[in-house]
Amino acid sequence: MLRMKLFSDNLTSIPQKNIRPFLSQIFFTTQQHFPEKIPSTPNFPEKIIISPESQPSEKKNRFLVTLLSHKSNPKSALKFFHQVERKRGFVKTVDFISLLIHILSSNSKTCSSLQFLLNNYVFGDATPSAKVFVECLLECSGRYGFESDSRVFNYLLKSFVRVNKITDAVECFRTMLEHDLVPWVPIMNNLLTAMVRRNMVCDARQLYDEMVERGIYGDCYTLHVVMRACMKEGKFEEVEKFFKEAKGRGLEVDAAAYSILVQAVCRRLDLNLACELLKEMREFGWVPSKGTYTAVIVACVKQGNFVEALRLKDEMVSVGLPMNVIVTRSLMKGYCVLGDVNLALQLFDEVVEGGVVPDVVIFSVLINGCSKVGDMEKAYELYTRMKLMGIQPNVFIVNSLLEGFHEQNLLEHAYGLFDEAVEHGITNVVTYNILLKWLGELGKVNEACNLWEKMVSKGITPSLVSYNNLILGHCKKGCMDKAYSMLKSILERGLKPNAVTYTLLIDGFFKKGDSERAFVVFEQMMAANIAPTDHTFNTVINGLGKTGRVSETQDKLNNFIKQGFVSTSITYNSIIDGFFKEGAVDSALLAYREMCESGISPDVITYTSLIDGLCKSNKIGLALEMHSDMKYKGMKLDVVAYSALIDGFCKMHDMESASKFFTELLDIGLTPNTVVYNSMISGFIHLNNMEAALNLHQEMIKNKVPCDLQVYTSIIGGLLKEGKLSLALDLYSEMLSKDIVPDIVMYTVLINGLSNNGQLENASKILKEMDGNNITPSVLVYNILIAGNFREGNLQEAFRLHDEMLDKGLVPDDTTYDILVNGKLKVSHTLGGS
Repeated sequence: MLRMKLFSDNLTSIPQKNIRPFLSQIFFTTQQHFPEKIPSTPNFPEKIIISPESQPSEKKNRFLVTLLSHKSNPKSALKFFHQVERKRGFVKTVDFISLLIHILSSNSKTCSSLQFLLNNYVFGDATPSAKVFVECLLECSGRYGFESDSRVFNYLLKSFVRVNKITDAVECFRTMLEHDLVPWVPIMNNLLTAMVRRNMVCDARQLYDEMVERGIYGDCYTLHVVMRACMKEGKFEEVEKFFKEAKGRGLEVDAAAYSILVQAVCRRLDLNLACELLKEMREFGWVPSKGTYTAVIVACVKQGNFVEALRLKDEMVSVGLPMNVIVTRSLMKGYCVLGDVNLALQLFDEVVEGGVVPDVVIFSVLINGCSKVGDMEKAYELYTRMKLMGIQPNVFIVNSLLEGFHEQNLLEHAYGLFDEAVEHGITNVVTYNILLKWLGELGKVNEACNLWEKMVSKGITPSLVSYNNLILGHCKKGCMDKAYSMLKSILERGLKPNAVTYTLLIDGFFKKGDSERAFVVFEQMMAANIAPTDHTFNTVINGLGKTGRVSETQDKLNNFIKQGFVSTSITYNSIIDGFFKEGAVDSALLAYREMCESGISPDVITYTSLIDGLCKSNKIGLALEMHSDMKYKGMKLDVVAYSALIDGFCKMHDMESASKFFTELLDIGLTPNTVVYNSMISGFIHLNNMEAALNLHQEMIKNKVPCDLQVYTSIIGGLLKEGKLSLALDLYSEMLSKDIVPDIVMYTVLINGLSNNGQLENASKILKEMDGNNITPSVLVYNILIAGNFREGNLQEAFRLHDEMLDKGLVPDDTTYDILVNGKLKVSHTLGGS
């Protein structure tokens, strides 16, 4: 009787008509959450006694009924829950948990327990779907007269977010909206933030739109989340749209919202708006963040507005924000793009002194900048410095240095760096391609092939660029069969040759003088549906000129134009140069006029070619007209153009005009090269002005301009002509010490000079030296020696030399027999007229 009374008392607070339907509905619809077997003797509180013959469903009903008995006492309800959850066979069903949630939410003192309970429950695997959970909570609330408390549902939503069940959280959110339960803004913000962080950007935007449809806009933080979501999607215009909408409905946007907008505006490079927004922030009394300033500075550099970038940098520092790595990197890159590497280096020193720790990217920017301007000493110094700081160089830095060494022709330095990079495993196919191209340009095919093998052995697959570089090397070496065989190798490797591949081969065959095979390759290129580039077309035009077929260029040019080729100054430069090489001066001038009439402006190369060709054709007047035309158009002559004019006047023996242009060349800041000096020296020697010639030679040495064989030949010949044997032989020794190998002309000058000065013994030594260097003396050399010996009365030696000449297969000429008959060499056959 006591047991029955206690049980009936616990039911008095529940409307009788609701108990049976509620229990049957809840327990049977959620039966999947219970174990198949429940212990027959669960441990209940002392005042609750359940008979052993009770059925499992009755036990569940009694758990629920007992929990309901604690409705007005949340703490005891929680105590009962902790007691039964430790019992074997007890399952936390959604109906039981829903009732407990409502009981705990009724008292502020158990709210923290409620949140802990929810976190643990939703973290488990037996949790029902979020939609079922929300609707169960709603039904439980209605059946048992709990006040509608949005805290319960917001706590549930918060728990789903906290345990990282974002999909369930979204379902919970939407179910709440369906039942007009308004999510709290902070929890809503947490959900949106979690979604954006997990790249559920589109879902977050959609959820926000559903909120807005119900008039729920959130707060400033909500705006931040939505704006960041747009940023993550790259929809920078929409960032501005949401910002304006928020301001339009009266939301007081904060500095963070401005910062996000500034970054979005910078990403689409609207600098005017970015600077305007920065100004507004300052007017509101806000100090823009380091990230905000950084975004605008970087955007300014990208847009080329370097003045504004520097102004903002100064403003950033003035408001107490220190320089950072990103700003430093961006400004340095800007300086390097402008070609002012010194200012980049100066900034580097300043920021390092100010505490900024440079990273590998900063070093990359500086090393690349120094390499591009040719300051390889500084570039390598930075490379060494970063290694000492423990920063591992990357492959971009290695490649930048190699490119710089290439431009400065420092092959040995490049090899040293390359070997180090290989040892540390920081090379890629680009690294090898830089060296392959370099070796190809130098015609060092054997070294290039060895490098190729090394690349393959390191597991690096050659690219099409690699093959093209090797083709370049074979073409430079003149090994066109090997170059052409590389085309087959490309196809066998499954690569597709490009326009560069075919153009290299076309150019190589033209330079070899084989225009027919060049056109065969061109036809193969067309058959392979590879469109020729302008460079290809220009290569063909240039090749025709180089192989003496310049007369065909007009027809070819017309045909190329039909294929979409647009001729440029490069095209006409090749045609003009080709005509001059064939001596067709009128045709060259006609091509020049046609070029001008076609609206193509002549460039420095055009004028240089014209001046050079006209000077060599003894049309110095027309060459000067071209020179005047260049000056009128504001063009500056290059060294080659000055060289042509100077050489022209020297050949006319007009050293006054030649000297005038030589001085003009120096005045405009150009450095005379070996060709210019040789023309001037030869000109002065022809006028017997050895003093001026020797002064120019000393000037060459002082300015470190290389003296080549031709320069030495001219000066030594001039000195011998004046009888200055000692000085001439000293210069000859100096030349040999520089590893300059004499040719037949130099030997002839020496033998002639020594013979004319009675130095027949030394002249004979030079003849033996020629034999030692495998240079066959000419008939002229023997004539000089035979005549010298006749002059000295050495008739036996003279006839011996004649026999020696015959033994070497040389055919004596009329001069030889004239010497043998008359005993002297005619003046007209001597070098220099002596």
